[in-house]
Amino acid sequence: MIVKLDRWNPDKEAITSAVKILKSGGLVAFPTETVYGLGANGLDGKAVSSIYSAKGRPSDNPLILHFGSPEDVVNVATVDERAKKIMDLFWPGPLTLVLPVNENVPEEVTAGLGTVGVRMPSHPVALALLQACRFPVAAPSANASGRPSPTDAQTVAADLKERVHMILDGGPTDLGLESTVLDVTGDTPVLLRPGGFPLEALVELLGPIAMPKGELELKRSPGTRYRHYAPSLPMRIQFPSDPFPVEEGEKWAFVGMDHPSLESDRSILFDDLDAYGRGLFAAMRELERLPLDVIIAQWPGDSGVGLAIRDRLIRASGLS
Repeated sequence: MIVKLDRWNPDKEAITSAVKILKSGGLVAFPTETVYGLGANGLDGKAVSSIYSAKGRPSDNPLILHFGSPEDVVNVATVDERAKKIMDLFWPGPLTLVLPVNENVPEEVTAGLGTVGVRMPSHPVALALLQACRFPVAAPSANASGRPSPTDAQTVAADLKERVHMILDGGPTDLGLESTVLDVTGDTPVLLRPGGFPLEALVELLGPIAMPKGELELKRSPGTRYRHYAPSLPMRIQFPSDPFPVEEGEKWAFVGMDHPSLESDRSILFDDLDAYGRGLFAAMRELERLPLDVIIAQWPGDSGVGLAIRDRLIRASGLS
């Protein structure tokens, strides 16, 4: 069931109905500023398990808990002064923090790890839902596992169909890329997943940010160890210094910011990096419906959301 909402003034009855579904162990899809999420009561292990079933998601891929207030995070995790400072400055927003977890969080959320990802989204519909709940909402992207993340309610419905009990339609998402995931359990913060919050802003506040050293650290974040974000068509990356990656006779489409050096069968071009990030997943889904052999994506610079776009292209193309 799709319920269309006014983004800035969500209907209270619809929000109340969504909360009742979550309390009873059901699934509710809702918009965030990044992508649409598939939510369940984050303190109910059985409800959380239904997320994995609905998506076909590997059970060792942890979930992020979503909150309507930073103050509520202490109920599930250890929040030190550094984490509190980051929350005060950057929440609500597209930034997930990985913190030491406590005994209130079921193993289905953490995948058996000693940490949990927490975030407070800025989308008004998400905030209305989360603030009406008395519990955190566990939510990955609201799509079939491995597919491009959904940036509108109709895509959620197409992927999940009757497996989701309610879809709150708050319109297209603002960023189109998942949240940045930052591990702050050690002395030096670790960037587990680049996303909608630029690395430059974190460095300005926190100083040096480390990169993950291996699979153990990567396990703490979703979207880092499996093929993700992939359209049904093969996807290749156009790296600046390499020959154009298309073979003779192939029908192909191009997505990026600059016109390709060869004539494509279809091109989707964006004005800047932010637009590229916002429209990437929707472009993948549009192009995969065409009679094509392959999608070619332009490799962007690494400033701003460019780092996140690079990460999604690598995983979508199977190069990771």
